[in-house]
Amino acid sequence: PLDLPLRAVELGCTGRWELLNVPGAPESTLPHGLPPCAPDLQQEAERLFLSSPAWLPLHGVEHSARKWQRKMDPWSLLATPGAPVPSDLQAQRHPTTGQILGYKEVLLENTNLSSTTSLSLRRPPAPISQSLWGNPTQYPFWPGGMDEPSITDLSTREEAEEEIDFEKDLLTLPPGFKKGVDFAPKGHSAPAAGLLSLSRLLEPLDLGGGDEDESEAVGQPGGPRQDTVSASPGSVPLARASSLEDLVLKEAATTVAPPEPPKPPPQEQWAIPVDVTSPVGDFYRLIPQPAFQWAFEPDVFQKQAILHLERHDSVFVAAHTSAGKTVVAEYAIALAQKHMTRTIYTSPIKALSNQKFRDFRNTFGDVGLLTGDVQLHPEASCLIMTTEILRSMLYSGSDVIRDLEWVIFDEVHYINDAERGVVWEEVLIMLPDHVSIILLSATVPNALEFADWIGRLKRRQIYVISTVARPVPLEHYLFTGNSPKTQGELFLLLDSRGAFHTKGYYAAVEAKKERMSKHAQTFGAKQPTHQGGPAQDRGVYLSLLASLRTRAQLPVVVFTFSRGRCDEQASGLTSLDLTTSSEKSEIHLFLQRCLARLRGSDRQLPQVLHMSELLHRGLGVHHSGILPILKEIVEMLFSRGLVKVLFATETFAMGVNMPARTVVFDSMRKHDGSTFRDLLPGEYVQMAGRAGRRGLDPTGTVILLCKGRVPEMADLHRMMMGKPSQLQSQFRLTYTMILNLVGGGVMDGEEETGTLWHRIIESVNGLKSLSAGRVVVVKNQEHHNALGVILQVSSNSTSRVFTALVLCDKPVSEDPRERGPASPDVPYPDDLVGFKLFLPEGPCDHTVAKLQPGDVATITTKVLRLNGDKILEDFSKRQQPKFKKDPPSAAVTTAVQELLRLAQAHPTGPPTLDPVNDLQLKDVSVVEGGLRARKLEELIRGAQCVHSPRFPAQYLKLRERMQIQKEMERLRFLLSDQSLLLLPEYHQRVEVLRTLGYVDEAGTVKLAGRVACAMSSHELLLTELMFDNALSTLRPEEIAALLSGLVCQSPGDPGDQLPSTLKQGVERVRTVAKRIGEVQAACGLNQTVEEFVGELNFGLVEVVYEWARGMPFSELAGLSGTPEGLVVRCIQRLAEMCRSLRGAARLVGEPVLGAKMETAAPLRESHLEIRLYLCTQK
Repeated sequence: PLDLPLRAVELGCTGRWELLNVPGAPESTLPHGLPPCAPDLQQEAERLFLSSPAWLPLHGVEHSARKWQRKMDPWSLLATPGAPVPSDLQAQRHPTTGQILGYKEVLLENTNLSSTTSLSLRRPPAPISQSLWGNPTQYPFWPGGMDEPSITDLSTREEAEEEIDFEKDLLTLPPGFKKGVDFAPKGHSAPAAGLLSLSRLLEPLDLGGGDEDESEAVGQPGGPRQDTVSASPGSVPLARASSLEDLVLKEAATTVAPPEPPKPPPQEQWAIPVDVTSPVGDFYRLIPQPAFQWAFEPDVFQKQAILHLERHDSVFVAAHTSAGKTVVAEYAIALAQKHMTRTIYTSPIKALSNQKFRDFRNTFGDVGLLTGDVQLHPEASCLIMTTEILRSMLYSGSDVIRDLEWVIFDEVHYINDAERGVVWEEVLIMLPDHVSIILLSATVPNALEFADWIGRLKRRQIYVISTVARPVPLEHYLFTGNSPKTQGELFLLLDSRGAFHTKGYYAAVEAKKERMSKHAQTFGAKQPTHQGGPAQDRGVYLSLLASLRTRAQLPVVVFTFSRGRCDEQASGLTSLDLTTSSEKSEIHLFLQRCLARLRGSDRQLPQVLHMSELLHRGLGVHHSGILPILKEIVEMLFSRGLVKVLFATETFAMGVNMPARTVVFDSMRKHDGSTFRDLLPGEYVQMAGRAGRRGLDPTGTVILLCKGRVPEMADLHRMMMGKPSQLQSQFRLTYTMILNLVGGGVMDGEEETGTLWHRIIESVNGLKSLSAGRVVVVKNQEHHNALGVILQVSSNSTSRVFTALVLCDKPVSEDPRERGPASPDVPYPDDLVGFKLFLPEGPCDHTVAKLQPGDVATITTKVLRLNGDKILEDFSKRQQPKFKKDPPSAAVTTAVQELLRLAQAHPTGPPTLDPVNDLQLKDVSVVEGGLRARKLEELIRGAQCVHSPRFPAQYLKLRERMQIQKEMERLRFLLSDQSLLLLPEYHQRVEVLRTLGYVDEAGTVKLAGRVACAMSSHELLLTELMFDNALSTLRPEEIAALLSGLVCQSPGDPGDQLPSTLKQGVERVRTVAKRIGEVQAACGLNQTVEEFVGELNFGLVEVVYEWARGMPFSELAGLSGTPEGLVVRCIQRLAEMCRSLRGAARLVGEPVLGAKMETAAPLRESHLEIRLYLCTQK
C-alpha cells in the first residue's frame, strides 16, 4: 500500500485530510514548522467577554450618532417670532406708459390666519391628514348670507367699544397697588380762582376755517359774535333787494316745485317661480356645448333648471315622483367636473346613498362615497354622503368645502322629519357663500315659502321649478276580492285625469256587502267579517297577484306598515312561483356571487336561507329588520326585473328610486309611534308615486286592499286628493351646535296712569273689591268713561273676566259731547284728569259686556244691591228675535236708573277707592306710582297748548310720530337677538354647559367642550363618562357593549345573564345620565330627568358583548328576539360612535382609552355589513 500513488494532504488547521493521486503534491498546505495549537474556546470566551469587555463595539463611538455640545443661550428664551407684516408697498403706474410714478402703502388683510383663529377661506389649508374630515378644534368657514367683518369694521367696532376718555378714564393707581404715579406736569401751578384759562376760552371757537373766514373776521373786529353765521353746505345765500316786495316777488318766481316723495324700494324677492309651461326653444343656442348629454330629450323643467345651473344660480326643483329630478343632479356633477370643482350629493338615508353611488359611478366614474364607517375615493370630484356627514365636515372646517361648487339635497322634503330635519337646516345655515344649492323634492304646497326662507337666509335668489303633472299618470283602484272567483273585483276610484269615481266606490261597497251577506247565510250572522289572519291574507294576495299576472301588471310593490306583517305575507305565499328557469339561474348566480363574501356560518343564517328561497320564486322583502347585504341584493334584483313581488315598508318609497308597474297598499292606516292614524296625503303620494315606469308603462296602477270593510269615501278622498304636508321647520338647539358656534324708556302721562291702575286692579285686594254689585267706570273701544255695575266674575286660565251692565246710548257713540269740531281721538285735560262721565243724550240704553281688568278705568266706592243672574237671564232672553221688543225686567230697570242717578250726581266721576288706604296696597311701586300720577294730573291741568285752535292737528301729528317711533322700536327688536324664539332655550343650554364646565364665564369653550364637539351624538353623556374615567378601566368589548345602550333603538332590559362588570357599568351610565338630566332641569330645560334617562336602551348589551368577543353571528340570533337587520344597524352606529370616541381620546391625551377604542371601533366587523358598493364591484 505504500507504493500506491496517493498523497495525503492536510488542509489548514481544521484537521481535514484529503487523498490526492496527483504525483508531486505537497504533504501539507501549512508552512513548515510546528503545527499551531487550537486554544480552548471556553477560556477564550471568558477572557474576551468577561475579563476584558472593553474591546466590545458596544462601547465604541465610531459608528454611533455624533453629538455636539449645546451652547447655553439664555437670551433665546426672550426671543419672540416677528409679527406678520401689516402693510405692503404698492407701485403706482402711469395708466398709458406704465411708468412707475411712486409707491403707496396699503394695509394687508388676512395676515397670520390659521384654522384655529379665523373663519376666512383665505386661511392656509390644514394638514393633508385633516383635509377631508377636518378637526373639531378648527373653526368652520364663515356661513354664507352673513357679512364677514373686514379689518376696518373690526377696528371701528373696537374703537366704538372702548370710548376711552384720555383725560378722565386713565388710571394712575394700578389695581392691587397702594401707590400710583402722578402724571401731572411739575412746576405748573393750577390757575388761580377767578382767572380764565386761555385754552378754555378758545375751545368754543372754530379754528379750522379758511383764509376767507379769517379775512372777514379781521374786517369786522368789532362786530358781535352772533352776527357771524357759518353757511352750511346745503344752505342758500340770502338774496339782496331794494324793497321787501321785490324780495317776495323774486322768491315766488324762483320757487321750485316740491320734489316728489321718493318711491319705496321694491320688496326684495328671494324665491322666483319659473314658468315650465312654455317650451325652451333656444336651449341649444344658449348652451351650444352642454356639460352632459343624455340619450333622450330633456323635459321643459329640466331644461329650465340646466339654464339656471349654467348661470350658477341656486334652484329648488319640486317635481312629481319619477319625473326625472336626477337629471338636474347629473348635470351639476358634470358641470363641476368641467369647471374642475367638486360636488356633494346628500341623501337622507344610506340606502339612497348606496344606490346613487352605483348609478353615478357607472355614469361619471370619478365618484366617491363617505359614510360613518367607509371611505371610498374621497379625492373624487363628486362625493356622495348623508347629510349628517356634511354637517360634521362643515363644523370641523374641512378643506373639501374650499373647492365645493354645488351641494345637492335630494329628498329635501325629509326636512319635515321631527328627529333629523334639523340637520338639513343646520347644513343650509352653515354653507359658505360660494357654494350654490340644488334642492330636489317631491311636490310640496309651500315650495315658494320654503325657497324664500332659504333665499333670505343665504341672501341669494332661489329659482323654484315645479312640474305640472306626472309623466306617467296614475289610476287608483279598490280591490275587494279574496278568492279565485272574486279576483276580478277591481273598481276604479280615481282615473288618470284626477276625476273621483263615486260609482266605483259604491260598486266596491256593494260587492263587499254581498259577500258579507253570503258569509252570514252560510256561517251565521255573528261571524266576524274579517279575521285578519294569515290564511285570509294569503287568499287575498293569491287572488290579487293572479289577476295582476294575467293583466301583465307585474312587478308590484306591496307597502305594509309593519315589519312582522311583511315577513308573514311573503312567507305565506309558499305556492307562488313567478320566475322562469332562466330567471332562476340568473338569480342563483347573482346570489352565489354576493353571498360568497359572507363567512361560512353566516351563509347559513335563517334569514339568508329564507330570503334566498323567496328570491328564487320572484318574491322579496325589504325593511329595516333585513340584513343590509340582503336588502341591497333585493334592490338590485328588483331593478333588473327579477323580483316580481316586493313586500316593503315605507322606507323603500323614501329612499330607493325603483319604480314598479303596480303599487299595492295593504292598509290605509299606520302607527306613527304613538297612535294609529290614516295615511297623510303626502305619505300616500310618495308611496303611490313608485307606480308607473317612465318609457315602459302608459299608466301606473295603485291598488288599495279592502280586507275588511271599505273605507269611508271622505277618508279616501282626503288621502288621495288632499294637499301634501307643508315643509315646516324642525329646527332645535343642540349642544354640539352651540359649542361649535360659541366664540366666545319714558312713558307719557296716559300710559303711566294706565299702568298704575292695571297693577292696582290685578292685585289681590283689587280683584276682591271687583265683586258683584261694584260700580266701576268702563273705558275701552266701545265705552268712554261709562258707568257700569259688575254682575258676575269668572276666571279662565290666564285672567279674570267681569260681566257688567254698562250705560250707553241707543246709537252707541264714543264722542265726547262738548268737543265741537275736535277729533274724537284727541284727548283733552278733562279726559285725562278725573273722569267726565258719559251721559246719554236721548233715552238711556244699556248693554251687557265682558270686561278684562284693563277695561276698568277705576273702582268706585259705590256698591249696588242687585241680582246678577236675573239681569243676565233677562238680557240674554231679549237678544232673541222673538223677544227683542220686550221691555226690560224690573231688576234691570232699577239697576240702570241707579247708575244714571250716580252719573248725574257726579259728572266728573264718583269717589274712587284709594289704593293705599282702601285697598291696603303698601307696595313701594304703587305708592310711588300714585304720587307720580298726581304730579302728572297737576301738569295736565296747567297745560296751555290745549287752548290753541291747532291743538287737534298738532296732537295727531305728534301721535303719528310716536306710533312710527314705536314701530321702529318694534322692528329693531325683531331684528335683535332678544326677539329670537329659541333665545331662552339657548341661554338655558349655555347655562347647562357652564354648570358642567364646558364653557367658562367669558363664553370660551374649555377642554371638555372641545371633546364634546368631537362626539357624533350624546355629546354630554360621552364626555362625562370619559372625564369620570368610567370607560378607561373596561375592556374594549365591555366598552362596546355599554355604548350600545346609547345607539340601540330597541327598548328592553339588559337581562340577568350579564357579567357583574357590565351590570355596574350600566348603573354607572344611568347615574351619569341622571346627573346631567338634573342639571338640565335645574337650568330650566323642558325635559324631565326620567325622559332624559329613558332615551337609553340597553336591550342589546348582551348581544353586542358576545359578538365583540367573537361569537358567530348565526349563534347571536338566539340571544335576542331583535331582527338581524336591527342588530347590524346598531353595530354600525356603534362603530361610528367608537371612532368619534377614539378621536376625542386622542384630543384629550388619553392613550389608554384611545388604544381601546382603536380595538373596539372595527369590532372585527362582520361581513354582514357589506354595502352595495362591495356587491357591485367586479
